[in-house]
Amino acid sequence: MSQQTTIRKLAELVNTPVEKLLEQLAEAGMKFSGPDQVVTSIEKVKLLGFLKRAHGKSEAAAAEVDAPKKITLNRSRKQEITVGGGKAKQTVDVVVRKKVTLLRDASGAPISEDDERAEILRRLEESRQRNLDEQQRLAESDRRRAEEIERARQEAAEAERARLEAEAAAKAAAEPEVEARKPAHGHGRPAPRAAEPARAPAHDAKHKTRGSHAMVAGPEDDDRTSRFAGQMHLSAADRARRGAGGRGKPSGKPQRRQLDQSRTGSGFQRPTAPVKREVAIGETITVADLAQKLALKGGDVVKALFKMGVMATINQTIDHDTAVLVTEELGHTAVRASENSAEELLIAHVEEAQGEKVARPPVVTIMGHVDHGKTSLLDYIRRTKVASGEAGGITQHIGAYHVETPKGVISFLDTPGHAAFSAMRARGAKLTDIVVLVVAADDGVMPQTAEAIQHAKAAGVPLVVAINKIDKSDADPSRVKNELLAHDVVAEEFGGDTQMVELSAKTGQGVDELLESLGLQAEVLELRAVPTGRATGVVIESSLDRGRGPVATVLVQSGQLEKGDYVVCGVQYGRVRALFDENGQQVQSAGPSIPVQVLGLSGVPDAGDDLVVVEDERLAKDVAQQRDAKRRESRLVAQGGNRMEDILAQMGEGAGQLTLNLVVKADVQGSVQALRDALTGLSNDQIRINVIGSGVGGITESDAQLAATSKATIIGFNVRADATARKVIENQGVDLRYFSIIYDVIDQVKQIASGVLGVEIREEIIGTAEVRDVFRSSKFGAVAGCMVVEGVIRRGKPIRVLRQQTVIFEGELESLRRFKENVDEVRNGTECGIGVKAYNDVKAGDQIECFERIEVQRTL
Repeated sequence: MSQQTTIRKLAELVNTPVEKLLEQLAEAGMKFSGPDQVVTSIEKVKLLGFLKRAHGKSEAAAAEVDAPKKITLNRSRKQEITVGGGKAKQTVDVVVRKKVTLLRDASGAPISEDDERAEILRRLEESRQRNLDEQQRLAESDRRRAEEIERARQEAAEAERARLEAEAAAKAAAEPEVEARKPAHGHGRPAPRAAEPARAPAHDAKHKTRGSHAMVAGPEDDDRTSRFAGQMHLSAADRARRGAGGRGKPSGKPQRRQLDQSRTGSGFQRPTAPVKREVAIGETITVADLAQKLALKGGDVVKALFKMGVMATINQTIDHDTAVLVTEELGHTAVRASENSAEELLIAHVEEAQGEKVARPPVVTIMGHVDHGKTSLLDYIRRTKVASGEAGGITQHIGAYHVETPKGVISFLDTPGHAAFSAMRARGAKLTDIVVLVVAADDGVMPQTAEAIQHAKAAGVPLVVAINKIDKSDADPSRVKNELLAHDVVAEEFGGDTQMVELSAKTGQGVDELLESLGLQAEVLELRAVPTGRATGVVIESSLDRGRGPVATVLVQSGQLEKGDYVVCGVQYGRVRALFDENGQQVQSAGPSIPVQVLGLSGVPDAGDDLVVVEDERLAKDVAQQRDAKRRESRLVAQGGNRMEDILAQMGEGAGQLTLNLVVKADVQGSVQALRDALTGLSNDQIRINVIGSGVGGITESDAQLAATSKATIIGFNVRADATARKVIENQGVDLRYFSIIYDVIDQVKQIASGVLGVEIREEIIGTAEVRDVFRSSKFGAVAGCMVVEGVIRRGKPIRVLRQQTVIFEGELESLRRFKENVDEVRNGTECGIGVKAYNDVKAGDQIECFERIEVQRTL
């Protein structure tokens, strides 16, 4: 509003009569004679403040009216500038904006910066004062609350002390004479008499506060015993011992350490004899755990082991026998701990599932030498062509099949015949009821045939001999029978107990007689099993399938294995997701003597592991984890804790021995084990074949990294490397070799090992010449006239000069002449002239020996 506002205009603006406005201005102390007088801004503000006070507004609100006001001015200026020249000339609009903020007081005068700063400081001081007042108020409230809590705690302590004093007085009144004669613990003074008056009440005693607890001290109490003054059942020595460790303020003066008389008086006494402990030790135990059970330092147990010749650190695992020896050496008694709680529960679980046994099909294992017709015989029985799926017609895995025959159901196990699969054949013999030994009529008894006989005899399994290939022209079954006599296999026609059947797997001749013999043998054995309940079985083969995960071929031995069962298999466990027969068809269950493929295990089990169906997954997991822990501890025991004698022997053996590292990956677990055994068996004194890694499935990136780090060769048996592994192999230059037949693996590993062994440099003397005379030449120096007495002397070969059978010089043959012509070689009985390079001290009677260095490849 402008400064030229009159009273009349102001009355119109505020909608108030002119007479009333003149009265209000007069009450505010401003005298106006008429409505046309001009009203200034200061007078308007003064009138507004008067009206607010008159209507009951506070001074603070009125002060707000007098507070300075802020005025903001915005200014803008626009101009044009020309950019560029010629055709690129452009005109650009430029706008300059300016913002100015002004502070004015009630009178309209501008406020300086000092006044503004003073106003801000004043408001800050007011805010700080309000915060201090609030903090003081909260502190006073907390103090009052703490006093109330402390008062309640003191009242409770006084009530407890009064109760204890009353109980003590009653007890003393009941036995006054005994209490009068009884001395205090740890002190010679008598206990207080029953007639002694109780201590002063709480309001007469001297109050002491230690920490957050209120204590009451009598005239005879000191600071150390005041904490437990109310507990009459404690002696003065006990109170002194407990009070020494109590919380409280330090007194400023160093306190003398009190003697713990309870340890020399009627309290703890030092044992007069050594303490013998009974320590429970499992199959394995770490040195630290053993030291804890013996209540000894770990260093003492390590020292005792070192004296026994066992070097083990505090974190290493030792076996049961070593732990028992060191425990007895330290003067304690060792007992075997029962750590197989889960295994015992599993055994009880299996025993509960036993029922009535009925007849079951026989399990027949086909054994024999390579290429004697085992798989062909099984093919004829099954009417399938299994051999076409095997590399080179050789069985690489254990195949399991059950066949419906006119004589009933028979389960067959086909085991490989090569020498490297000895372990697999041994597993097959343990699973079987009857062994069929296939011998070719045209080949006779071979080494693997003899091994199969040994496995069958070791397992105590009856033997049936199938003399195959009788359809060949050179077949001689009688020779086979005679050769088997050398291995204590006597045919029935010779007065023995072994059935022998002549047959041809190609034409089918004699196969029915074989099945009839197997049925007869099964009847004699009276094979029986429980057909219902929880199943148990044995893993025949296992592998890792890319799409299906771990796959195990299991031969059910008792019970009924069904889809959805919880199983534990070696160190693996899981729930059966699917069951497949040998033809790949999904089945819902499998009974005794029936082989099936099981899906759903947590990992790939080892061939030969037992499979047991359990009630729930928790028991299966506990058993598997316990077995895995025991296997890991056993492996640690095998790695650590070597004896000094073993270490010294290894140091002596490994002086000149080379190592060939291999990483073996195969399609099934049985092949992995067979390859490991076959390859490590190639080691000798010169080279050690070390299989640093093996497994089932394709070659992965981790396998390639392992091989690259340890400079190993990767062997892929019926498996291939994936893309990431191939990239690592190419970048790191790893040697990767694929195989599908075990003969090739062994042969190539021999070649690799020969390459690692390197070549041996041998020196071979090819000729000797005797110096008859020495001639001097200006061109060649000393030239020896010689007679070749042995072998041949060749140009370009190294020579040695011998004098009295002692080498005096070794160098090169500079020139070789016969008469005046240069020749390449001079043979025995021929004269020649020999110039020795860089040597002029040749004398008559010396011998010049010519030799050559030959590189010989070392082999296994």
